[in-house]
Amino acid sequence: MGVGNGDVCPECGGRLRREEIEICCEECGLVVGEDAIDRGPEWRSFEDGPDRRRTGAPLTRSRHDRGLSTEIGYEARGRITGRKRRQLARMRREHDRARIATKAERNRVSGFSNIAGLVDRLSLPLDARDQACCLFESAQNEKLLQGRSVEGFVAACVYAVARTLGVPRTMDEVVAQADATADELQAAYGALNRELDVPTGPIEPASYLPRFASELDLTIDEERLAKEFVDRLAETGAICGRNPSGVAAACLYEAAKRRDRPITQADAGDVADVAPVTIRKTTQALAEL
Repeated sequence: MGVGNGDVCPECGGRLRREEIEICCEECGLVVGEDAIDRGPEWRSFEDGPDRRRTGAPLTRSRHDRGLSTEIGYEARGRITGRKRRQLARMRREHDRARIATKAERNRVSGFSNIAGLVDRLSLPLDARDQACCLFESAQNEKLLQGRSVEGFVAACVYAVARTLGVPRTMDEVVAQADATADELQAAYGALNRELDVPTGPIEPASYLPRFASELDLTIDEERLAKEFVDRLAETGAICGRNPSGVAAACLYEAAKRRDRPITQADAGDVADVAPVTIRKTTQALAEL
């Protein structure tokens, strides 16, 4: 009900005024009508994009149903008790069961949930979650999960997406945060490469430098010098067959040594999860150059 210039109170003839969802009289306070519908947009509408008002939440690849299904929320504590609370709990349980009709959907829900947690624990960007979920769904559609571990494919998808985004994590780092073993991750990652041809490519040691430099508390100048060492090793082909994370850590160790910073080979090896002998061999290759 709207308020016009000619609308008056039916009781006293006073002027009507809208207050939030109610239309009341300014003189006697009589509530003439109410409109509890929120007619504003559900979310922001940007000027340079399509008008998304009253369209609900955006679609997302990180949910098995793209976010199209409804959910029965939890009531406010203390407002609903007894029989009504138990009825809502039964409705919520049956609704959740109806949303997941097959075992494949159940595996997808479990996989997407584990991917979200793993991406968060590895401090990866938000795009990694959606891309890893999309890769997991593609693997499931190609029936790659049959006879293999779901947790292994969760870890493999996150590992592959991190490499494609240029924020790689080592397999040991992924296994330490995931529910899969190293063998399960390697088996799933091998299946992804064979069947889906994931464009991961080789890992560049330079991609590890910013994160390792931050963990070692090194300066920008030392990180830049380590980048020069990595480029020099790459030009001469001295990094072929070496662990890229170990090469990055060794170059940072050598750069800190040139700048008189107290960093040991063990410290550099800890951030890259490699043995000190790996750091030593790379620094020897640098000394030969």
